[in-house]
Amino acid sequence: MAALMVALFAMPALAGTDTTFDTAFTKFSGFLEGSGGKIITLISLVGGLIGLASGRFSMAQIAIPVGVGIGVGTGIPIVTSTITAII
Repeated sequence: MAALMVALFAMPALAGTDTTFDTAFTKFSGFLEGSGGKIITLISLVGGLIGLASGRFSMAQIAIPVGVGIGVGTGIPIVTSTITAII
């Protein structure tokens, strides 16, 4: 009898209708895709140049700033579209 009552009064569960964190997500993604991403990439590049100036050469000192720049610039849209596709 209890199972029948639960089945009769159950509400549908809808995924993706919650907008609790939309404002925070919009601000944070705008920051990373805009000036914040440029600052992060610049700091990474300066760190790589300091490493090169210290006399120890490594491909990581070049690859990491490039990866950070690509990740910051394109990472947010890729993650957002992947999560939207899954949900």
